[in-house]
Amino acid sequence: MRMKKQLFAVLTGLLLLSACDDNNSSEEVTATPVAVKDSLTTIEGEFIYLADAAVLKGRNFIYGVELDSVSLRLADSIAPLKRDEFHMIPVKIRGKVLRNPGGKGWEEVVKISEILEITADPATEAAPQVNKDLDKP
Repeated sequence: MRMKKQLFAVLTGLLLLSACDDNNSSEEVTATPVAVKDSLTTIEGEFIYLADAAVLKGRNFIYGVELDSVSLRLADSIAPLKRDEFHMIPVKIRGKVLRNPGGKGWEEVVKISEILEITADPATEAAPQVNKDLDKP
């Protein structure tokens, strides 16, 4: 009987000791990288800039373009490629499509963040193709 009590005491002690060790052990927490979705979109379309407005027209969209330093630089870059003032030049840009805050003109506007490519219109004879050699803002 005494042996059973001693065995029970030893087993109970080991059980308590092992349970205490689990609580005190430091848990390794590994940081899981979280992918953040980029809000910028790559957009291909035809760009036109007139005196006080710019438009980007694609197959199934038409956006007004927010006039800032990047869009004005794009307008300057396409100027030599235009046949007349209403000629639209194919471009590829990265930007963010936003609701038009003023409500005038287009329902949605695009804020251009990066100019990826300016392509000469095939009808324009031997116009150079500009790829990513424009300075970033």
